[in-house]
Amino acid sequence: QVQLVESGGGLVQPGGSLRLSCAASGNIFSIGAMAWYRQAQGNQREWVAVISSGGSASYADSVKGRFTISRDNAKNTVYLQMNSLKPEDTAVYYCNCKGLLGPSVAPAQMDIWGQGTPVTVSS
Repeated sequence: QVQLVESGGGLVQPGGSLRLSCAASGNIFSIGAMAWYRQAQGNQREWVAVISSGGSASYADSVKGRFTISRDNAKNTVYLQMNSLKPEDTAVYYCNCKGLLGPSVAPAQMDIWGQGTPVTVSS
Protein backbone atom coordinates (compact mmCIF):
# COMPACT_ATOMS: atom_id res chain seq x y z
CA GLN A 1 0.00 0.00 0.00
CA VAL A 2 1.03 3.62 -0.49
CA GLN A 3 2.00 5.69 2.53
CA LEU A 4 2.51 9.44 2.93
CA VAL A 5 4.87 10.62 5.64
CA GLU A 6 4.85 14.29 6.59
CA SER A 7 7.48 16.23 8.50
CA GLY A 8 8.67 19.75 9.21
CA GLY A 9 5.98 21.05 11.51
CA GLY A 10 6.69 22.82 14.76
CA LEU A 11 6.48 26.07 16.70
CA VAL A 12 7.46 29.33 15.02
CA GLN A 13 7.02 33.01 15.80
CA PRO A 14 4.74 35.25 13.75
CA GLY A 15 6.57 36.39 10.65
CA GLY A 16 8.74 33.30 10.67
CA SER A 17 9.12 30.55 8.10
CA LEU A 18 8.72 26.80 8.01
CA ARG A 19 8.97 24.15 5.33
CA LEU A 20 6.82 21.04 5.34
CA SER A 21 7.60 17.92 3.37
CA CYS A 22 5.56 14.88 2.43
CA ALA A 23 7.11 11.78 0.91
CA ALA A 24 5.12 9.03 -0.79
CA SER A 25 6.26 5.44 -0.83
CA GLY A 26 4.85 2.07 -1.77
CA ASN A 27 3.35 0.49 -4.85
CA ILE A 28 2.92 3.68 -6.88
CA PHE A 29 2.29 3.52 -10.59
CA SER A 30 2.07 7.27 -11.09
CA ILE A 31 1.40 10.41 -9.06
CA GLY A 32 -0.84 13.15 -10.33
CA ALA A 33 -1.81 16.17 -8.28
CA MET A 34 -0.40 16.66 -4.79
CA ALA A 35 -1.95 19.03 -2.30
CA TRP A 36 -1.80 20.43 1.20
CA TYR A 37 -4.77 20.88 3.50
CA ARG A 38 -4.99 22.15 7.05
CA GLN A 39 -7.36 21.82 9.95
CA ALA A 40 -7.42 24.20 12.90
CA GLN A 41 -8.92 23.14 16.21
CA GLY A 42 -12.69 23.21 15.99
CA ASN A 43 -12.70 23.95 12.27
CA GLN A 44 -13.27 21.97 9.10
CA ARG A 45 -10.34 20.81 7.05
CA GLU A 46 -9.58 23.37 4.35
CA TRP A 47 -7.60 23.28 1.16
CA VAL A 48 -4.34 25.26 1.14
CA ALA A 49 -2.45 24.55 -2.08
CA VAL A 50 -2.24 22.10 -4.96
CA ILE A 51 0.37 21.31 -7.57
CA SER A 52 -0.24 19.34 -10.74
CA SER A 53 1.99 16.64 -12.15
CA GLY A 54 3.34 19.27 -14.54
CA GLY A 55 4.17 21.72 -11.77
CA SER A 56 1.28 24.18 -12.04
CA ALA A 57 0.33 25.50 -8.60
CA SER A 58 -2.76 27.09 -7.10
CA TYR A 59 -3.31 28.54 -3.63
CA ALA A 60 -6.06 29.49 -1.27
CA ASP A 61 -6.51 33.24 -0.99
CA SER A 62 -5.52 33.15 2.68
CA VAL A 63 -1.99 31.95 1.88
CA LYS A 64 -1.39 33.35 -1.59
CA GLY A 65 1.86 35.28 -1.76
CA ARG A 66 3.17 33.72 1.45
CA PHE A 67 3.21 29.97 0.76
CA THR A 68 4.87 28.08 -2.07
CA ILE A 69 4.13 24.50 -3.02
CA SER A 70 6.69 22.48 -4.95
CA ARG A 71 7.46 18.88 -5.77
CA ASP A 72 10.35 16.58 -6.55
CA ASN A 73 8.99 13.84 -8.77
CA ALA A 74 12.17 11.79 -8.54
CA LYS A 75 11.66 11.57 -4.77
CA ASN A 76 7.84 11.37 -4.83
CA THR A 77 7.86 14.32 -2.45
CA VAL A 78 5.83 17.50 -2.15
CA TYR A 79 6.87 20.54 -0.13
CA LEU A 80 5.15 23.55 1.34
CA GLN A 81 7.34 26.56 2.02
CA MET A 82 5.53 28.83 4.47
CA ASN A 83 6.75 32.39 4.92
CA SER A 84 5.40 35.38 6.84
CA LEU A 85 3.50 33.04 9.09
CA LYS A 86 0.53 34.33 11.05
CA PRO A 87 -1.20 32.96 14.15
CA GLU A 88 -4.16 32.17 11.89
CA ASP A 89 -1.95 29.63 10.10
CA THR A 90 -1.87 27.47 13.22
CA ALA A 91 -3.30 24.07 12.31
CA VAL A 92 -2.49 20.48 11.58
CA TYR A 93 -1.31 20.28 7.99
CA TYR A 94 -2.13 17.24 5.86
CA CYS A 95 -0.66 16.07 2.59
CA ASN A 96 -2.91 14.57 -0.09
CA CYS A 97 -1.77 12.58 -3.09
CA LYS A 98 -3.77 11.48 -6.13
CA GLY A 99 -2.67 9.13 -8.86
CA LEU A 100 -2.57 5.47 -9.75
CA LEU A 101 -1.61 2.46 -7.68
CA GLY A 102 0.20 -0.48 -9.22
CA PRO A 103 0.50 -3.01 -10.67
CA SER A 104 1.11 -1.47 -14.06
CA VAL A 105 -1.02 -4.09 -15.81
CA ALA A 106 -4.05 -3.17 -13.66
CA PRO A 107 -3.63 0.27 -12.05
CA ALA A 108 -6.19 1.56 -9.57
CA GLN A 109 -7.17 5.07 -8.55
CA MET A 110 -5.24 6.47 -5.61
CA ASP A 111 -6.34 9.17 -3.19
CA ILE A 112 -4.42 9.05 0.08
CA TRP A 113 -3.64 11.26 3.05
CA GLY A 114 -0.70 11.75 5.35
CA GLN A 115 -0.94 11.55 9.12
CA GLY A 116 -0.69 15.30 9.58
CA THR A 117 2.01 17.52 11.04
CA PRO A 118 1.14 20.30 13.50
CA VAL A 119 2.17 23.91 12.93
CA THR A 120 1.86 26.46 15.71
CA VAL A 121 2.51 30.15 15.08
CA SER A 122 2.82 32.02 18.35
CA SER A 123 5.09 34.41 20.20
